[in-house]
Amino acid sequence: MDNHFSRPALASEMAHQLIHPGVLNESLRSGLFLSGQRRTGKTTFLLMDFIPALEQERALAIYVDLWTDIKANPAQLVKRAIATALADLQTPGSDMLKRLGRVTGMDVGAFGFKFGFKLDSIGQPDGVSLAEALTQLVDQAKCDVVLIVDEVQQAMTTDEGNDMLFGLKAARDAVNIRPNTPGKFIFVGTGSHRAMVSEMTTRRLQAFAGAASVPYPVLDEDYVGFILNRLNAEKVPNLPSMEALVAAFRMLGNRPEELLRALRNLQTSLKVSNTSPDETLAVVAATMRTSIADIELAKVDQLGALAQSIFNKIAFSDGDARWLFSVDAAAEYSIAIGREVKIEEIQPIVIELVESNLIMRQGHGRYSVSDPFVQTSWRERKLLLSNTTAAGPNAGTAPMP
Repeated sequence: MDNHFSRPALASEMAHQLIHPGVLNESLRSGLFLSGQRRTGKTTFLLMDFIPALEQERALAIYVDLWTDIKANPAQLVKRAIATALADLQTPGSDMLKRLGRVTGMDVGAFGFKFGFKLDSIGQPDGVSLAEALTQLVDQAKCDVVLIVDEVQQAMTTDEGNDMLFGLKAARDAVNIRPNTPGKFIFVGTGSHRAMVSEMTTRRLQAFAGAASVPYPVLDEDYVGFILNRLNAEKVPNLPSMEALVAAFRMLGNRPEELLRALRNLQTSLKVSNTSPDETLAVVAATMRTSIADIELAKVDQLGALAQSIFNKIAFSDGDARWLFSVDAAAEYSIAIGREVKIEEIQPIVIELVESNLIMRQGHGRYSVSDPFVQTSWRERKLLLSNTTAAGPNAGTAPMP
């Protein structure tokens, strides 16, 4: 049995909307940004499902992951990926040419493209611009070209990376606004830092301000059923019910790796437990959930008492935290941490929480917790503390808004 859980319907729908946007999806032409937490299957979906679906829509995809080399400059990784794709298209019989042949139906395998510039000069100060390079690519490929940049938020960490993003925006405009263009240039960015990915489309000074930003559709019941079928096919004993597996998967933040680890732990636990597989799995998942949340919430603790109070206010705000910087809010924080908090102290802490991927900006003055999984864990702990101490749901932190 194939161990890859395919999502062809989702991939096909996304690819069709991107290549053939309707009235309500026209913002996709400005760029598409997908954000979701780490280890939820984004990269696997891109490589195994989304790119093949794009090719079914007669689009040529170029993929680059900015985490393949975290020490490298993100801008250089993107330029290198584009240059490599163009080099392949210059090489007769290359895999890229064969892919293009399948996409367009043209017999291009025996002929290589010819570009009027040196590939190592792409994006260099004295070389060809990204706009010119990608324009020539679209003109010769005669189809839509989609550049997919995984962990795109890394580009914002350097000045060169930001310049590269503006270069890609210029390429998008140069290609797409031409009359009778033989294809479009479309940019797709995905990332696990939800706060930064969101800001790439909401902040006016960002290159792709106004582009579409949507959450990555996480795996759910269909994936759990797929795993259960594989386990049954392998005759694994003492399996939990579908309902228990779904509940555990959601408890673990819809992370495939964590579900499989929970199932391995279940088999070990059942050897020394007299409870049912469903009951044991619930305990295993709850224990793992606490461990996962501990890692993220420790970041809040490390930022200090004021950060905890601000995070608490956001966590209990149902996604619409306002007035974080008001006089009343500063008074709340002061009571919570036992000292006077000045308004000018708040903004730097909020920035630190954003940079740590703990909260994300939703709009002017509005913030939410980046990961709903972490938000729920924080709330549960505060309510547990409330029940234990009878001191209210926000004992030790800012009053619940």
